[in-house]
Amino acid sequence: SALPSVARAVRVRIVALAGVLALAVVALAGSAVVAARPMAERVIQPETRSRDVMLCLDVSGSMTDVDAEVLELFSRLAEDFEGERVGLTIFNSSPVQVFPLTDDYAFVREHLDSIRASFDYIEDVPEFWVGTLNGPGASLVGDGLAACALGFDNPDQERSRSIILATDNEVNGAETVTLEEAGAYAASLGVRVYAIDPVTEGSETGAALKAMAEGTGGRYYGLHDTTTVAGIVEEVHAQDAAVLRGQPRIVKVDAPGAWPVVIAVAAFALVLVGWRMRV
Repeated sequence: SALPSVARAVRVRIVALAGVLALAVVALAGSAVVAARPMAERVIQPETRSRDVMLCLDVSGSMTDVDAEVLELFSRLAEDFEGERVGLTIFNSSPVQVFPLTDDYAFVREHLDSIRASFDYIEDVPEFWVGTLNGPGASLVGDGLAACALGFDNPDQERSRSIILATDNEVNGAETVTLEEAGAYAASLGVRVYAIDPVTEGSETGAALKAMAEGTGGRYYGLHDTTTVAGIVEEVHAQDAAVLRGQPRIVKVDAPGAWPVVIAVAAFALVLVGWRMRV
């Protein structure tokens, strides 16, 4: 009577070993498939917002102590934007466009960081500043603001346009365009100006900045106001903007399918069968 029991136990063990072998084959095959990183093609269509924001920075001597702080603020603003195009123009006695409007935020952050680092120069004028000293005078804010207003492309498109102007408005020299005239020109283009002033509020120069900004439909902020970043972002986002779809493009993505689940189930079954065989 013992022989049938032994034969049955042998058959069960053979079946169990066959099951272990099958599970091992399945797990190895699944691992090979996953390791080969099967790919699938997916069509994506990037979206942008029809909002343009031009950062406008005074790099004159009177702003030296605060420009690095302003650029840090610009970086924080860029982090909070989503889909807006951002550009940067700097000025002293003459304006220079550092980069045109773009929605490549990695590119924007890289250039803002590079400019911030350039303020540590000792002798050589930083490359970003070349062209900002092409005339007499310094901190010609009206000329700088007018250049920023000219930095918007596609004038025939319905887009929300804003300038974030950081300056102490300490003009030294004869401007081709005054601050009031530049503000009026920006307003005629439908551009709102948000002024950031590092000087304590209540100064005569600050009052002129505030009047100009509010005349365009924008607002005036102090550099160290706790609501400056949130306020500007909220103001920009409050402006109507349509979602624009870019050109469709094909991207390749990992497509492991159900193999990770199959591998996990096979591994669990192997452990369970192995434990049962030992018992």
